[in-house]
Amino acid sequence: MKNSILILVLALISVSCNSNKKEENSYSRVGKVVTDHPGKQLMEINCYTCHSLTANETNRIGPPMIAIKRRYLRNETTKEQFIASMQSWIKNPSEENAKMFGAVKRFGVMPKLNFPEETIDQISEYMFDFEIDQPEWFEDHYKKENGNQKGRRNGNGQGKKNGVVQIQSNFEDLPYSERGLKYALTTKAVLGKNLMGTIQKKGILEALAFCNEQAYPLTDSMAIVHNANIKRVTDKPRNPNNKANTEELVYINTFKNKVANNEEVEPIVKELGDNVKVYYPITTNTMCLQCHGTPNETIEKLTLTKIKSLYPMDKAIGYNVNEVRGIWSISFDK
Repeated sequence: MKNSILILVLALISVSCNSNKKEENSYSRVGKVVTDHPGKQLMEINCYTCHSLTANETNRIGPPMIAIKRRYLRNETTKEQFIASMQSWIKNPSEENAKMFGAVKRFGVMPKLNFPEETIDQISEYMFDFEIDQPEWFEDHYKKENGNQKGRRNGNGQGKKNGVVQIQSNFEDLPYSERGLKYALTTKAVLGKNLMGTIQKKGILEALAFCNEQAYPLTDSMAIVHNANIKRVTDKPRNPNNKANTEELVYINTFKNKVANNEEVEPIVKELGDNVKVYYPITTNTMCLQCHGTPNETIEKLTLTKIKSLYPMDKAIGYNVNEVRGIWSISFDK
């Protein structure tokens, strides 16, 4: 009798352990948040340019990463299946291979990027195993898109009027560091959205022409919107007009050291009387390397020829991922 009871107890313990393991791996480890998983940093470096955590609901280049996770990850999806789906899409992005039909219709098919398989594995593993950050507006948007009509749209509205971007915001109420960062990120979103649209429709060569002709006008339009002076400057300029001054070079080197040492990066704020200057780094990801990487490796020969024709004095090549390519230099009145 005692042996029978012991066997029953062991059996119940075994079933409980297996059940807990299945529950932990089935959707995501609810409440489990990490900051040191390699996939987290890789996702932020390589994905957030298009799948931004901070861009509002209207002015986006692509869906947020949480939306991708929820679409690809169902209750019965295993980690192996999830990673395989991510690998399949990133290696061959096409309408026929898409699962997020609404996103493809709105944003177009993402360009094919040459991510190492290991990078995709680590990002996918992080997405599967842990909770990931999401925009404030996303939960209401998700409920609305899935049949809950009570969801509110919390994203800051944004549109165009007479060709100039209109943004509803209360950035003036933010601390100076956050205010300057918001100015930089909203400008980055506008530039990125237009650049990605050009890449998707016309390819890298036309994207270079876009940067040559439209980057400055778009940046200036955002400066008007925010009533601020917004610049992108670097120590290795492609366009000579983007060359950093002596003070900006100091901040570029400061950010380079922080990024190289995996230190937390925060905006640098300088107050000068009634004026505020805010500096924030511009870092590279895999997509950047198609125009800023190594010639004949990540930069194709035709692309390099186009760069030389548009920018005879170009110095903006030779980068790897997660390197500081320059900084945002933002100034505004208090």
